[in-house]
Amino acid sequence: MTAETELKFRLAPRKSASVLRNGSLSGRRSDQSERSLVSTYFDTTRHKLMRHGMTLRVRKIEGRYVQTVKADGTGGVTRGEWEHEVSDAKPDLGKTANTPLRQLATAKLPRKLKPVFQTDIHRTTRAQRVRNSEIELAVDRGRISAGRRSCPVAELELELKSGRIADLFRLARKLERSTGAELDLRSKAERGYQLVAGNGDGAQHAEPIALKGELSPREAFRVIAHSTLRQVTANANPVRDMDAEGVHQMRVGLRRLRAAISLFADILPRASTARIKTELKWLTGELAPAREIDVFLNESIRPITDRDVPRRGARAIRTRFAAQRQAAFERAREAVTSARYRRLLIDVIEWIEGGRPNTDDDGTITAYAAEVLDRRIRKARKQGKRLNDLDPMQRHKLRIRIKKIRYAVDFFESLYSDGDQKELAALSDRLKRIQSALGSLNDFMAHRELATEAALTAPPAHRRAQAFAAGIIVGAERKAADGLMKDAAKELHRLRRLRAEPNGRA
Repeated sequence: MTAETELKFRLAPRKSASVLRNGSLSGRRSDQSERSLVSTYFDTTRHKLMRHGMTLRVRKIEGRYVQTVKADGTGGVTRGEWEHEVSDAKPDLGKTANTPLRQLATAKLPRKLKPVFQTDIHRTTRAQRVRNSEIELAVDRGRISAGRRSCPVAELELELKSGRIADLFRLARKLERSTGAELDLRSKAERGYQLVAGNGDGAQHAEPIALKGELSPREAFRVIAHSTLRQVTANANPVRDMDAEGVHQMRVGLRRLRAAISLFADILPRASTARIKTELKWLTGELAPAREIDVFLNESIRPITDRDVPRRGARAIRTRFAAQRQAAFERAREAVTSARYRRLLIDVIEWIEGGRPNTDDDGTITAYAAEVLDRRIRKARKQGKRLNDLDPMQRHKLRIRIKKIRYAVDFFESLYSDGDQKELAALSDRLKRIQSALGSLNDFMAHRELATEAALTAPPAHRRAQAFAAGIIVGAERKAADGLMKDAAKELHRLRRLRAEPNGRA
């Protein structure tokens, strides 16, 4: 087995040819090499290998066939790789005995394997010396194909061959500044599976997280943080396309990452974590108006068109917020196209990989998860007992607390036995209902401010009609708020600590 430590970046197609001519690189261009790589990825109909964090490919290289098994490991920038030469373009499972694939290699598996997608890549490589480290720089151009679907590839890969990972990030920053390369945590295999599923260019949802019980809290955090950051980077193109669901999913990824930082706060280095939190908060703030105005427009303004509201008022307020929505989505697009966003991604991935624990990282994630869930549920129950006495800001903080518990349940779910999954699902559903009720109450407060501001600043020709429409929106939401308060109070009263204990079954 070899372990590859690499960073992958997406490039603008017009930039890919010029990266290797970049004046900031060392070495001679005569040392460059070029190859054509045609790779076929194999899996079962239900993608059993993918679901277990593995890929199996056979690559044709200059008349030879090389079979490669890759495993995700701990979800970071380093993963295991096992290569063997095979006789033809079909996989040879007899050569997977010393790989993680052996656990899945039943007698029936060879018959179930079939080609899933193919990559056809022209690769140009060049060795780079950064201080005392050797790094291979590769520019890949080509396509991924799955049946009639295909998508282009324009990537830059940096692989640490020897030396320090800090030098890998040092080169990454230099190339980001000179080429605009943007970190992309998806492998070609992941992009291929997304293409097969038909959602290669659309909004990407959170992926399941599998934790092994013997991991330390710091190692478990690294797995979780990588997963959340992957959700952020996977939604960059949908945000640039001003896709509402893409904006929502990137915000979800950011919230999950920030929640993970909060859940593991006692073991993370304070100084560097504070800097990362500041940058994540900036990006969240740049996306927030797009999501808030989109929800207001679709859930509050458009429904009044079908009610007894003057058409002029409904049309005026809808036109106003449609324009604001466009501006907010353009703001989000500018944020994820900026150099600050690209730097943020590199900073976060280096912080995840290199940060040392703030305290001794003793014990296992099973004990840590049990303590985190128990403590946070107790605090939420205590605060929830006086829900009706909380002001809007206190309710908002309670909602955030509930959301973090819900994310913690998602993060730690794989540590619980099959017999405990029912209790875990019931807790997750209860948390979701509380979060939904409190979230709607929070939205109503924001909507009231938006509607009031729209009424007060409307042009004279539409002021009365627009004020009437705004009043209808505020009145309807105020009426709904009473029911939401009752729902939240009821679910908070039923919130209980978990009887089940994590046992690290994964």
